[in-house]
Amino acid sequence: MNLSIAPEVARALDDGAPVVALESTVIAHGLPRPRNLDTAKALETEIRALGAVPATIALHDGVAVVGAGDVLLERLANETGVAKVSLRDIAPVLAARTLGATTVAATVEIAAAAGIQVLATGGIGGVHRGAEQSFDESADLETIARHPVVVVSAGAKFVLDLALTLERLETLGVPVLGYGTDEFPAFYVRSSGLRLSHRVNDALGAARIAKEQLARGAGMLVCVPVPADSALAREEVETQVRNAIAAADRDGIRGADLTPYLLRALGEATNYRALDANIALLRANAQVAAQLAHALCT
Repeated sequence: MNLSIAPEVARALDDGAPVVALESTVIAHGLPRPRNLDTAKALETEIRALGAVPATIALHDGVAVVGAGDVLLERLANETGVAKVSLRDIAPVLAARTLGATTVAATVEIAAAAGIQVLATGGIGGVHRGAEQSFDESADLETIARHPVVVVSAGAKFVLDLALTLERLETLGVPVLGYGTDEFPAFYVRSSGLRLSHRVNDALGAARIAKEQLARGAGMLVCVPVPADSALAREEVETQVRNAIAAADRDGIRGADLTPYLLRALGEATNYRALDANIALLRANAQVAAQLAHALCT
């Protein structure tokens, strides 16, 4: 896989300065226009304000771009037909030399290849509800386990089976740290009700554990609850998710299309308060990731 690393990112990596990777699926597929581009730029601004270098990752013209510039960000945000790239899609999209937005899994793999140790995202994928019949599990989980990258997220998306997602992470040997919380965050919801085994209260505490895990050649998850003033109530979200899952079953929506469908339905059902929560948690995660990247450099 050929990497095209932006000069700013390359200098930071050579100098041992903090760098934070960002996935690009949220730009192309996760947020509506024009808030997708506004948010992408805001995340990079948040990271720079804390003295770290942002590196938004995408595929373009046969290479993996590590540090997308303004022109590429605008294309990701505004063009139709941008490929959604998970691990299975990297080779075909590179070979086709088309534009692709990377999921958490693809971004982790590319970040690791570039030598970036920290990635900020919204919520990771995981084990889907009904996976005992569909066997539907995100590639995010095994990819985090296999690569020395710390993923900072608001836990996993609420539309998933969160208990099974935590069980799977345990099986894969992925430490899951609650950042200022003892419970697993659930994306728009501050707590899933599921207790975590490990808690840290600041970036230094997370970095101490991360250094040990990264030295093992493996990744881990740092879970930051959505800011309280933007969070949604667990009961409200659960009701709307069940309604959306029933509608997806009726419409024959499954596989890679299911999560985006459920998130869109949830946004509409909450009068787009879910969208505001999504942007708030993305920004909060970017800030923690920048602080963690700094701490790992000391």
